[in-house]
Amino acid sequence: MVDGKKEQLDPRIVRTRQLIRDAFVSLLQEMDIEKLSVNKIAERATINRVTFYLHYRDIPDMMEKIADEMAHEIEGILDKPAASDADADGDKDPDGAILFSLLEHIASNADFYKIVLASKRTTIFTDRLLKLLKGIITVIAERRDNEDHRLKSGIQKDIAIWHNSSALIGTIVSWLRNDMPYTPRYLAEQFALLRRHPYPMDKE
Repeated sequence: MVDGKKEQLDPRIVRTRQLIRDAFVSLLQEMDIEKLSVNKIAERATINRVTFYLHYRDIPDMMEKIADEMAHEIEGILDKPAASDADADGDKDPDGAILFSLLEHIASNADFYKIVLASKRTTIFTDRLLKLLKGIITVIAERRDNEDHRLKSGIQKDIAIWHNSSALIGTIVSWLRNDMPYTPRYLAEQFALLRRHPYPMDKE
């Protein structure tokens, strides 16, 4: 809709929703989600209740729309043309570049992701991210020329995708919970190594 596009481009609306999102994350650092109220969010965001209701019907609607925004931001990463995925160091691995961009995005919004993924584990955000990560893993799986190896190993494609996407989100959650001890680039490189050597412990 034209009105929707106009609304997205309106800097006042963007600013107000960012204030609400920041207030939501800030309050979740202090209390359980069940204790949140529109009054508390509005007060922390330095807006009034009427302004909140101009943007969201209630707290569940707010969370749904924030999850939509998160998904939109991540989909923007996935939509980057493969030809532009090489990094400044000459990395020609488009899958690694996509993963690096995702991790860099998460690191740049660490306060948000630490709360909704690693601390409170808010289901709406975790489930939405898992769905997106399945998309990443599916793209990688379809680009990789390892179909014969997978079939010879007796591994079903859908099971491999479930396993790898769950492992990826689990690793991201652990990375956040441990205050991101590794850079996004290093973690992406580690994932690349795991893709080439999926069961390193088997050799011990």
